[in-house]
Amino acid sequence: TVSYSTRRNVSSVEVVQAYIDRIQEVNPLLNAVVKDRFAAALQEAAQVDKLIEEESGGEEVLEDRLPLLGVPLSVKEAFALQGMPFTAGLFSRRGIIANVDAPPVALLKRAGAIPLGVTNTSELCMWMESHNHLYGITKNPYDLERIPGGSSGGEGSILGGAGAVIGIGSDIGGSIRMPCFFNGIFGHKTTPGVVSSDNQYPPFSGRQEEYLSTGPMCRYAEDLLPMLKIMAGPNAHMLSLNTKVDLKKLRFFTVPHSGCLLTTPVSKELVDIQKKVVERLEADLGVKVQEVHFPELRYGFQMWDTYLGLPDKEGKSPRAFAALLGEPGPPVRPLWELLKWMLGKSKHTMAAIGLALMEMTHVSKPSSSIIQKKEKLQKEVEELLGNDGVFLYPSHPRVAPKHHHPLFTFFDFTYTGILNILGLPVTQCPLGLSEEGLPLGVQVVAGKLQDHLTLALALYLEKTFGGWRDPGHRF
Repeated sequence: TVSYSTRRNVSSVEVVQAYIDRIQEVNPLLNAVVKDRFAAALQEAAQVDKLIEEESGGEEVLEDRLPLLGVPLSVKEAFALQGMPFTAGLFSRRGIIANVDAPPVALLKRAGAIPLGVTNTSELCMWMESHNHLYGITKNPYDLERIPGGSSGGEGSILGGAGAVIGIGSDIGGSIRMPCFFNGIFGHKTTPGVVSSDNQYPPFSGRQEEYLSTGPMCRYAEDLLPMLKIMAGPNAHMLSLNTKVDLKKLRFFTVPHSGCLLTTPVSKELVDIQKKVVERLEADLGVKVQEVHFPELRYGFQMWDTYLGLPDKEGKSPRAFAALLGEPGPPVRPLWELLKWMLGKSKHTMAAIGLALMEMTHVSKPSSSIIQKKEKLQKEVEELLGNDGVFLYPSHPRVAPKHHHPLFTFFDFTYTGILNILGLPVTQCPLGLSEEGLPLGVQVVAGKLQDHLTLALALYLEKTFGGWRDPGHRF
């Protein structure tokens, strides 16, 4: 981020204006920022400059109190940001404005960050393409024909396109990690229960809070840890974020694929780059990276689908997706909505209608065999990782797909989704570009509450593989 040393030479107003200029340059192509607050951001930047000028206790005092002072921030539109739209892409919520800040947004603002606007999501944040009938479709800065991922796809796109430097996302099936992967940036799915998920839309229900994570998204790995410290607020003590990590003392594993027949096979370029990471770790750190396979991973989709539908401790089932789609009226009728969609009369996307149709096929009682498989997998993974183990896992079976293609490869999100159900911290790390110029990457996974390990490895991978690459001339 903008360090204190550079702030002496550049004003906060200049930094914020530079990012506003960049958004105005790229957003007409990307459609990532759906509502800006540029005038307010410039006013806040002017106040920052005044504060720095008047600070008598030296800049160190300010840096300690306001570590993100004057740093431009983008915010996923599904988070409440006071005075900004708060719809999660649902057409019937148009006109709804947040009257509070979601807790992690409030904490970032309190640390001095200046929000520039809110960014697009998939409809109700439940799809891997950021497209809805309220704001339209968001594009990938490396190739406008391709998806930026979802549901935090607007964040991924504007960060990858250098229109923002830090952002905030949420993840219940890969909604931070897929956009970070497709747009060549860093993102962190925090151990659940650390960063507050309050004041997001849609609200969690059933046992979803156990699988939902809020976390930082950014271009530079060094920003992940300070952002997470701030976003965790009163829960920061749960993570060992001040612990220095000696990578040579960690145990490393690589899981090349899930073995799932429902997903697309992992592409050769992603298999190769993961192998390259293994080779570099072994050469640079003198460690042995062990290849492991978990047979239960092939049931990842069924586990995700089952656990997201489980009732809470009081026996109350989660809100039906069809009911959320119908807000504030009665639930949508998926078959009727499909007919309307075919006639071009639906206010919902095909992806959302498809999810509502799939929900109709759910049986009331969860499969005991899937529950057993998940418990076995949880035990095996936790025993393997302990508090000093890290494993590499593909982020997705292929690089950013073309628009609408995920409708035909729906199960591919399982590579991220299973890690939500296991409740593990994961850092998504970029690993350069493919021959086509599209971002490559890998997921780095550790045991529960061992977020500091994956964040430390992200710094190493950035140094070794070059981190975020400017999409430059591509758009």
